[in-house]
Amino acid sequence: MGEFDSIRPYADAEIPAVLARLLADDAFLDILTQFRFPRLAGSFGWLLKPLIAYRLRAQFRAIDSIGTLQDRIEPYVDRTIENATDGVTYSGVETLKAGSAYLFLANHRDIVMDPAFVNYAVYHAKLQTPRIAIGDNLLQKPFVSDLMRLNKSFIVHRSISGRREKLAAYQLLSAYINHSIRNDGESIWIAQAEGRAKDGDDRTDSAILKMFHMSRKDEPFADVIRSLRLTPVSISYEYDPCDQAKARELFTRATTGTYSKGPGEDDQSIALGITGYKGRVHVHFGDPVSEGFDDSKQLAAIMDAHILTGYRLFPVHYLAYAMWQERDAGLAVPSAEQLFDAQELAKAREQWNRRLADCPAEQQPYLVLQYAMPVRNQYRIKAGLPL
Repeated sequence: MGEFDSIRPYADAEIPAVLARLLADDAFLDILTQFRFPRLAGSFGWLLKPLIAYRLRAQFRAIDSIGTLQDRIEPYVDRTIENATDGVTYSGVETLKAGSAYLFLANHRDIVMDPAFVNYAVYHAKLQTPRIAIGDNLLQKPFVSDLMRLNKSFIVHRSISGRREKLAAYQLLSAYINHSIRNDGESIWIAQAEGRAKDGDDRTDSAILKMFHMSRKDEPFADVIRSLRLTPVSISYEYDPCDQAKARELFTRATTGTYSKGPGEDDQSIALGITGYKGRVHVHFGDPVSEGFDDSKQLAAIMDAHILTGYRLFPVHYLAYAMWQERDAGLAVPSAEQLFDAQELAKAREQWNRRLADCPAEQQPYLVLQYAMPVRNQYRIKAGLPL
């Protein structure tokens, strides 16, 4: 058994066996049937499942590498993105060099679509897609783990409770990330903090940056980070399909002090995040960060500045900021009317009013917060003020 076998993505040689296992997995076929034939799945699932499995076996019979698999599923991914957005734009990807591996550190708003949009940008730039960090809390079903590891995902063990076990897991994760970039020449995507930024406040957890150094503690921190080509990535959604659920969770935490996820809540968030309307999406790749820091806290502040200023603000963000009761009166934030034309603004105002109307009155401040916070953060950085 190899050092990283418990967490790494599947290798090319493993693909046929994993695909065969997936197409014999009843739970996986159930999901596919419900997705493809929602009205017929209940009554005729017993008939549809073997037909779907047969068709997929024929489609994937010749697949013998991750690259071939991604080429095959790319049209489906593109179609899903096109159906749920008003277009995806990206910037900075032209500065990425073919043959170089990067450690992409991104803000985190959506469980599946954050890395999917990064993959989309990189793939269409004809560059190698990154390996994706995913928490083991999302891999409750064997077929989900198989699917993710087929698509270059590696596992971050978050459900471990013992201190010694946690330390060993992070040491292994650190070693794997360093090995992937320096030995395999494969880029890595990882979120800047554990869990989605449900309040719109994108902040880098310095513990994650410290983890990158754990397996090379005999080397200076700054040297290790430079060798990994740590690259800030800003993922901007005009509208968050999960914004109502996030507002409800934030309200519940504020009023009761706690929040417990219901059964299948993560699955619902994943499904809604994939299929729900997002408006426009923009992905910005910054330049690798190589100076100005000696430790993880200094580096976290630098990454925050890059990620937050790279975030694209849409009209809805300014509309939310204007009605946010906690906005900073000392910040020179222009109005939406000053920045956007009347037609674009009218469309945004209609969508925003619809979202407000769909949100219970007591939860609306937390909906506003999600869209207003990126404005506050970006303009504080531009003004040279602390976050």
